[in-house]
Amino acid sequence: MMNRYPFLFAFCFLWFSVQVYAQQKRPLTHADYDAWETVDSEKITKNGQWVGFEIKPQEGDGRFEASAHGDPGKRYLVPRGEAFQFTDDGQWVLGKIIPEKDSVKLLKLKKTKSEEMPKDSLFILDLSSGSIEKLARVKSFKIPAKNQSWVAVHFEKEKETKEAKKDSTETNEKAEDKRKSTEGTTLLLRDFQGNQSFELSRVDQYGFSENGKYLFYRQATEDTLKNAALQVFDLSKGSAMLVDEGKADYHNMVFSKDEAFLAYLTTEDSAKSKKPYYDLYLYDLKKQSTSKLADKDHPNILKEGMVSKNGDLYFREDGQYLFFGTAPDYQTFAYEEDTTILDEDRVKLDIWGWQDDEIQPMQLSRKEQELKRTYLALYDLQAGAIRQLEDRQLMDINVDRKATHGFALGTDDAAQRRKYSWDIQIGRDIYLVNLKTGQKTKIVGSAYGYPSLSPEGKYITWYSQSDSTWLGYDIEKKANLNLAKGISEALYQELHDSPSMPGGYGSAGWTEGDKAFLIYDRYDIWKIDPTGKTTPQNITLGEGRKQKITFRRQVLDKEERGIKAKEPLILNAFHETNKKSGYYSGDLTGQKPPSPLLFSDHRYYGLTKAENSDAITVRRSTYQEYPDVFAGNLNMTALERLSFANPQQSEVNWGSVELVEYLANDGTPLQGLLFKPEDFDAEKRYPLMVYFYERNSDGLHGYRAPVPSASIINIPFFVSNDYVVFVPDIKYDLGLPGPSAYNCIIPGVQSVITKGFIDTENMAIQGQSWGGYQVAYLITRTNMFKAAGAGAPVVNMTSAYGGIRWGTGMSRMFQYEQTQSRIGGTLWEKPLYYLENSPLFYMDRVQTPVLIMHNDADGAVPWYQGIEMFMALKRLNQPAWLLQYNDEDHNLRQRKNRKDLSIRLSQFFDHYLKGAPAPLWMTEGLPAVEKGRTLKYELEGE
Repeated sequence: MMNRYPFLFAFCFLWFSVQVYAQQKRPLTHADYDAWETVDSEKITKNGQWVGFEIKPQEGDGRFEASAHGDPGKRYLVPRGEAFQFTDDGQWVLGKIIPEKDSVKLLKLKKTKSEEMPKDSLFILDLSSGSIEKLARVKSFKIPAKNQSWVAVHFEKEKETKEAKKDSTETNEKAEDKRKSTEGTTLLLRDFQGNQSFELSRVDQYGFSENGKYLFYRQATEDTLKNAALQVFDLSKGSAMLVDEGKADYHNMVFSKDEAFLAYLTTEDSAKSKKPYYDLYLYDLKKQSTSKLADKDHPNILKEGMVSKNGDLYFREDGQYLFFGTAPDYQTFAYEEDTTILDEDRVKLDIWGWQDDEIQPMQLSRKEQELKRTYLALYDLQAGAIRQLEDRQLMDINVDRKATHGFALGTDDAAQRRKYSWDIQIGRDIYLVNLKTGQKTKIVGSAYGYPSLSPEGKYITWYSQSDSTWLGYDIEKKANLNLAKGISEALYQELHDSPSMPGGYGSAGWTEGDKAFLIYDRYDIWKIDPTGKTTPQNITLGEGRKQKITFRRQVLDKEERGIKAKEPLILNAFHETNKKSGYYSGDLTGQKPPSPLLFSDHRYYGLTKAENSDAITVRRSTYQEYPDVFAGNLNMTALERLSFANPQQSEVNWGSVELVEYLANDGTPLQGLLFKPEDFDAEKRYPLMVYFYERNSDGLHGYRAPVPSASIINIPFFVSNDYVVFVPDIKYDLGLPGPSAYNCIIPGVQSVITKGFIDTENMAIQGQSWGGYQVAYLITRTNMFKAAGAGAPVVNMTSAYGGIRWGTGMSRMFQYEQTQSRIGGTLWEKPLYYLENSPLFYMDRVQTPVLIMHNDADGAVPWYQGIEMFMALKRLNQPAWLLQYNDEDHNLRQRKNRKDLSIRLSQFFDHYLKGAPAPLWMTEGLPAVEKGRTLKYELEGE
């Protein structure tokens, strides 16, 4: 019998073996988080021959790896290596080696002084031979942006030996010989082979010119001597040029791109001065001469202003302009300066004024930013003139540092800024700024969009939210443009479902010479002739909309100034329904439809092309496959895996995910994600966890790592521990956020139940923030869930409407009137909507045990919302627990607290859905007198 059906027998044996192996795999535990790795910082050499990346566990020591692009078996590994850089020629890679984490921890436990702690090292790896050189006690290193034949290595302070300490106290004569105190340390300049080197003393700042011909370095003072200095080292001559010396500070040093000039700020005021004045200087590297360009008395800078150390100092790439910042002069208040008033007697208060543009919390959150506000000015190197660009009337001007034209863009929202607390879609006036004259011309008033200049400076474009289309301005003709005229497809976001003006889908940029502007609709790409001579052209020929594939241009050259007609047009592609993704080849002329290069059931992202070859790297993932680094070329016929993160996953009962399609209660087709354990058995009945937050189904092929929870359930952890997890999509009707959630989530859950493997007596829901609100709402409408978890839930929209988002200082009004909460009006315009959508007023219907998390430093949702929910349930004698992490934000920031929450989430849901013993923190609580002394993780009966 066996001989007659050898294939069938082999197949059955293989299937049985796989099932047994899957059943033998262990579930994830909370101890697995620390070792789970991430791959990041991937880079490819300009010649495309080598790829580097860092692999780091969540806790512990990581590593740097360099892999040959065409030969993955050839690789180098540097334990604890990070912050790496390849040289232009692809021969060298250098980076830091950080100390061992365990060693650092042990030394911290011993209260070791910071100067005695282990320091970073530098590695220099020769990729052609594999030889590696290491330098100890390194603070930082730099190489030039181009022509990288030199490296600068900045060392930590030298350790003072015990002998030196002893000798320094023996005699006055020896004490005089003691090394002078300085914050500067040794800077080593050397080539990669180590054949040439120079040592520079007491350096505290340094930097190369772009092509590596020069290096500036600032020398710190010694003891009380006024010998700080700014020097430039000429690497071609091996000698230094003194730029300036004897001043109190040198700041913001920067070379021009052509290496002709060095600009910097300096002050002669003492470092202890509370009101130092800075001057702007320019050093001519050829003439070796220094010129003062501006100080507080210069007539052309900000009126009653000064040069600011807080402003960016930079040259435009063509070298025509040097930009710097100015600021209002120091202001003196008699009350502040009165030294007869004790600190304890000074009045401290905030005054909220109805006439203020910004409410007090917003002002306070931006206080430091405002104190450091600067106003953009320029120095014209050809004309030798200074022009103040920004001022107190126009405070926001954007300059293209790579441009060669004579314009910049300014925007001003002052006329509408006062209503920003409740209307975040305010208009702004758009100004064209002439850099040659400083003249500002208002071209559009109250534009609802964010303008940008074309690369050649011929046009201004913006997506107008109020018009749901792309508008523009022809600078030469001084004419307004309706760029999208003739396009019948919607350019606004079609799935937009909040009471605000929908945004657009963005643009792909300009072709060379400002000849055409590329914009997106939901699926396709349109080419716009800004002159209007030709009608808009769909260069993807409508294939995106026909096939439900979203096409977006992939940028291959990050330095491009315009899309080149002869360069390949690579399109990122995503199928809206089945979630496949990949890359297509497009046609800028629009003569040929996009053709697939790579399109599969994966998530692809991070496509990077080598600068001087067609070699590429890309990340690829599924729920089962970590997004490792893959190598290939532009035709994408074959991808080779270069990184191999998380091999331990093969030992774990992981899981799978599938799309679920169902209908909302109003008949709208929706999708959801259904996660099952790897050893799933359709004959079993599984407890069900339901998580939700707006729409998530597009993340079908996203990898979800086991990580301690910042606020929500970790899906891989629960799936690995024999839960089924469902994540439904939600679409909203305006004014009805609570009912909308019910009408989408409940039928989704019911569709999963019909599959026959859900234990309907053991289902739970969990969500955070907006999801936490929906959890709170749902348990007032249904008792189908045995337990619920609500993180930072808004339960009372009437009180939350007048609350503050303390992270930004903004009023919460806009959320209800315009955005996520979706009421669409004020509390007094739509009071019933606020009441009907507020779970607090229906808490007497709740019969579901609830675990609430709301932290006392929540910057998004007022944490009294969690208290209101908890107190209502306590008053109603319903089981509820409130986790309040001290000094924690909306989502937990500290890893120790994330680990704690993960344990409590799993204990809570295991108790209610699996019948596991309850932990003591649930049965006994955690009395204040025991806080910090025990965690009460122990289970009842243990």
